[in-house]
Amino acid sequence: MSESDSPSAPGVIAHRGYAGVSPENTIAAAVAAAEYDETAMLEIDVRPAACGTPVVFHDERLEGPRDGRPITDAEGPVRETALEDLRAARVLGTGETVPPLAELLEAVPETVGVNVELKGTDVPDLDLRFGEALAADDVDERRAVWEPFVERVVADCDAFGGEILFSSFYEGAIAAVREVGPAYAAAPLVWGDLEGGLEIARRYDCEAIHPPRNAIRGVPMAGEAYAGLSGNGPECEEPEVDALEVAHDEGRAVNVWTVENWNQFDALADAGVDGIVADYPGLGSVRSNGG
Repeated sequence: MSESDSPSAPGVIAHRGYAGVSPENTIAAAVAAAEYDETAMLEIDVRPAACGTPVVFHDERLEGPRDGRPITDAEGPVRETALEDLRAARVLGTGETVPPLAELLEAVPETVGVNVELKGTDVPDLDLRFGEALAADDVDERRAVWEPFVERVVADCDAFGGEILFSSFYEGAIAAVREVGPAYAAAPLVWGDLEGGLEIARRYDCEAIHPPRNAIRGVPMAGEAYAGLSGNGPECEEPEVDALEVAHDEGRAVNVWTVENWNQFDALADAGVDGIVADYPGLGSVRSNGG
């Protein structure tokens, strides 16, 4: 969700097209996720193929692990793989392949929003500064690194008539979105540094911020070790900064990731978050059914 209006129920964001039940980041997953009435938005990951075409894939490499098995039957870095070879790579033993962003957007209805997470560029062996708020002297350089790829992503998104929300763990990517596609909503993803994520949101007047599920005060997961935020066992402390309160005070939506069961969903909904990134459909049904 891209603006904070304190809804009574959070919007459900299908993580990689509900990766818990479908082959993640594929056209089949996106289409199936869009068919659920509860789905407000799809969440997908994009990075470039060897030719620079934006493709929908999470990991840097095609053989990245998923529950003890490779994500595809191919190998090598995505950014070094030809588009035709990506089209032939089978995802998680299914007939689904790695799709170009443009083809996935063509396949889903414009009534469902799409959260496009920017995962990488075609620049090899460069530290993109994951999860960091950049020093002022570094911003222009990092933005320039991201701009060529972001231009291609924005061009594909321009053809989609539904809502688009860009997100990234990289400040350089957020800066490039504001330069290339200023009309689109943007959100920094938070890893380990809540204050840094809030600062990035301020710098670019972002419509939303995306903290992990353990970053919200008052929920059972608060303070647990997850997504770069350390916990201290059963007596773990809650986050020092109230990211939900601060973001809402500043007019930003708070979309929390990634939820795996209905208990987590219910707790975050009660806390007042605006969107919940979920691996499974139906996690809000217990809440909506009153028990």
